[in-house]
Amino acid sequence: MNLMTFLKHIGTDEQGATAVEYGLIVSLIVIAMISALQGVATETVNMWSSVKTASEEASS
Repeated sequence: MNLMTFLKHIGTDEQGATAVEYGLIVSLIVIAMISALQGVATETVNMWSSVKTASEEASS
């Protein structure tokens, strides 16, 4: 295979583009998951703070 044929083959190869597209999709899914988990974590911390306050008031 000569250099020109090799370069033409690389220019028309779409397998790498598909891998990049899948990588972008996965990264968007991960970003969405992290955002959702941060929201859940915040709500959980607030809930346990309320439980702590309520139990301290009940025991006083």
